[in-house]
Amino acid sequence: MTSHGWFDVVEFPDKVTMIAEPGHYEDVKSFLVEGDERVAVLDTGMGFGEFKALADSFSTKHPVVLLSHAHFDHIGDAWKYDDVRVHPAEADDLRAGYPHERMRRWFNDEFLLDIPLPAEADPETARIPGKEPTGELNDGDVVDLGGRVLHVYHTPGHSPGGVTLIDHDNRLMFPGDAIYAGPMFAHNAYGDPEAYRATLRRLAELAADVEVVYPSHNRVPLAPDEVVAMHHAYEEIYAGRAPDEHREDCDVHTFGDFSFWMPAGFMPGDGSKA
Repeated sequence: MTSHGWFDVVEFPDKVTMIAEPGHYEDVKSFLVEGDERVAVLDTGMGFGEFKALADSFSTKHPVVLLSHAHFDHIGDAWKYDDVRVHPAEADDLRAGYPHERMRRWFNDEFLLDIPLPAEADPETARIPGKEPTGELNDGDVVDLGGRVLHVYHTPGHSPGGVTLIDHDNRLMFPGDAIYAGPMFAHNAYGDPEAYRATLRRLAELAADVEVVYPSHNRVPLAPDEVVAMHHAYEEIYAGRAPDEHREDCDVHTFGDFSFWMPAGFMPGDGSKA
């Protein structure tokens, strides 16, 4: 791992480079996946620092941005790129960007850790400009990077347009926010507990065909059997497992170093609330 101020960079095997932002509570990770002709930029950070300039320094190939979804911590520098693709369910979110009145709260002390903010990160003016997508990421699509392809799987639940990318030849999975070692959210307005269940089932099946999983938050990488464990854990909730914690807006089910946050009073089986 090498430090670049706000960013940490890890170069993994198979021409995969991770750009992390450990100075923020979100602990978000973005990835570069290099082919012979193009480099895929899997998400573009929070917009706090010069993500694109750093990413460009690791590859001279023409970049294509493939967004796992359009939440703010994944689209920060998307507006700076020419070729940006997203699932159509979140295309409007990308177009809208992220205004200052929403961005400002993420600079509060409760979210910032011990790494100084980049000089260009101004809490008083920070925002993410909108970007018109140049392409879509639909289930079944294949992105050809030249000698290397990424397969697109629609994996909603955390958000409606979530996608997972898999490099089948190198046995690599990039699930975005669908799975990671930490609190996984199905309780927010943009979440869908039933869709999340189908996504976890599908990812558990796909895990049999991969060796390494690169999630967008917290511990990286994960092992395929951890994906299967997350699927089984979610099924326990649907089998009637009692929450470990009741909060005002959600019920929390904790399983070791990961948890699922479900809508408060969620009734397994029919997707309703009590």
